[in-house]
Amino acid sequence: MMEKTLFSTSCPGRIGVSLPVCDVPETEIPAELARTGEIGLPQVTEGQVMRHFVRLSNKNYNIEKGIYPLGSCTMKYNPRLHEALARIPGLAAVHPLSPDRTVQGTLELMHALGTCLCEITGFSAVTLQPAAGAQGEFTGLMLIRSAHLAALETGRDKVLMPDSAHGTNPATSTMAGMKVVPVKSNDQGMVDVEDVKAKVGPDTAALMLTNPNTLGLFESNILEITEAVHRAGGLNYMDGANMNAMLGVARPGDMGFDVCHLNLHKTFSTPHGGGGPGSGPVCCNARLEPYLPNPLVVKDKDGYALSGMSNTSFGRLMAFHGNIGVLYRAYAYIRTLGASGLREVTEGAVVNANYLKARLRGHYPVPFDNGPCMHEFVAGGPEMAGLGLKTLDVAKRLLDYGFHAPTVYFPLIVKEALMMEPTETETMESIDEFADALIAIAREACEKPHLLTDAPVNTPVLRLDEVKAAKELVVVEPREES
Repeated sequence: MMEKTLFSTSCPGRIGVSLPVCDVPETEIPAELARTGEIGLPQVTEGQVMRHFVRLSNKNYNIEKGIYPLGSCTMKYNPRLHEALARIPGLAAVHPLSPDRTVQGTLELMHALGTCLCEITGFSAVTLQPAAGAQGEFTGLMLIRSAHLAALETGRDKVLMPDSAHGTNPATSTMAGMKVVPVKSNDQGMVDVEDVKAKVGPDTAALMLTNPNTLGLFESNILEITEAVHRAGGLNYMDGANMNAMLGVARPGDMGFDVCHLNLHKTFSTPHGGGGPGSGPVCCNARLEPYLPNPLVVKDKDGYALSGMSNTSFGRLMAFHGNIGVLYRAYAYIRTLGASGLREVTEGAVVNANYLKARLRGHYPVPFDNGPCMHEFVAGGPEMAGLGLKTLDVAKRLLDYGFHAPTVYFPLIVKEALMMEPTETETMESIDEFADALIAIAREACEKPHLLTDAPVNTPVLRLDEVKAAKELVVVEPREES
């Protein structure tokens, strides 16, 4: 059956709206701007348009349909309460150029959120301006760079970075004018402390480290690592992308870090599929506070305000102050849960990840399985090479079972990686359903491998020739000639 499109259902003369007769003088369009040919749009009714877009939306996978186990992405269910609060007209309709005195409520919420984030991370200062995690990374490294320049240590331009780092980390370091020095992982999947000590030196600007790391493991030697960097005169940056594994349990500021960013759109309740919106506030200690980007939300005797331009700031990141709707949701999330609730988030995330790992043990190899993981774990599929199969085949087959696939081929230090994060919002039943599908696929790999190599077979779009698609990219569907 041919897929219906608006063009295939188009019929001459059909319209979706009737406009009243124009009752004001018409302005003639200059000839050079006027269209000379047909516009080429389908002629359809409003009902056809609605059915078309609803049909498309029903094909999309989303968190309301089922588990979204994307490791490192934290795609969890976001409470509707926070969505409603973020849409309150007095908050959602605030103009970014409004005078401070007219938006005291918004500024108070931003200031209160900053206070909460400082308490959660163990730092004393914060900027809410970064609009994404990578922008938060850039902010943190610029703070570090500014501090070194202020101390006249212009030769500090190296960033130590684990080989399991998030892909944005090396790119961000380069953008901040620094050079990456790779640090090895040890046989436990953690940062090799001796390699850090061997590579740290007078040219070290910073250590950039994710904790828990991308293997879902807490860096147990973190205090020794950060102390080694400090002894050499460097500073420590924590990528806070995995903070949902430490809420209410551990704080970066207590681990020897000088600065970290947080992904509000991951950890603190904002849907972020499809590329946005994001928010990456940066928290730091007193040493780095003078260099925070202008302006900051401050409280004085007259109320709340966006502070003026600081002479020591490294500059400004955005024309306006972050994605305000994300900030509203994050504040609502923190106040709804409270301190004990935030700790339960971490406990739930850790329990769920370890339960899923235990269900899959014996069916998929789990490298670096030396004990409990944190909020996520990485399975591998090297045995499948003997069957002529790849992790990609497992991911494609999961689509036939009605599940979104986990993150694949990351981190790079695990061959044929399957990176899974069930998040704290999943129930045991939903995790069992997902685990059952993965176990069934592992059996199929041995008994009927063609089911994996042919997959998916019951999705709207079947398996693509990815090499051909990359080389011969077509982004517009050919239109049928009438």
